[in-house]
Amino acid sequence: MEDDRRPDQGDIRRAAGADARDSERAADTTQTFGHDSDLSFVPFGSELAEAELDAIEALPSGAALLLVRSGPTAGARYLLDTDVTTVGRHPEADIFFDDVTVSRRHAEITRSGAAFELVDQRSLNGTYVNGERVDRAPLTNGAEVRVGKFRLNFFVSPADLPQAADV
Repeated sequence: MEDDRRPDQGDIRRAAGADARDSERAADTTQTFGHDSDLSFVPFGSELAEAELDAIEALPSGAALLLVRSGPTAGARYLLDTDVTTVGRHPEADIFFDDVTVSRRHAEITRSGAAFELVDQRSLNGTYVNGERVDRAPLTNGAEVRVGKFRLNFFVSPADLPQAADV
């Protein structure tokens, strides 16, 4: 009748090599297409190539540039010079990211004068600005934007940057 007894502490064993930290990690099994492991904001500004710096310098007033820093299309540049720019996996999106981590209609970037704002379109994986998930957020110069597994940097025209006060 030993099979009917309640197991005591000595009868419960962890899997080989498991420790308390492993069992804590095993409790959280949710992953979103494998890109949530790095939510940290790592500024890329100091790593810009000369061609990218030249492209930013050449932006006319009222325009901005998105640089894809990581993801399947790393190195791509997108000019933002309209009042609404759509981002998504739909082939008609202005910025087309052909990847399952991106919703068909993932986000929009709106322009009002020289100011830009990112608006999530109820995407499955969310849209992030500087590591924070947002529904809508103003885009500032150098901001990191994450759409699915794509990490991008946003840069405004130097003509639209606030001038430093003379001291």
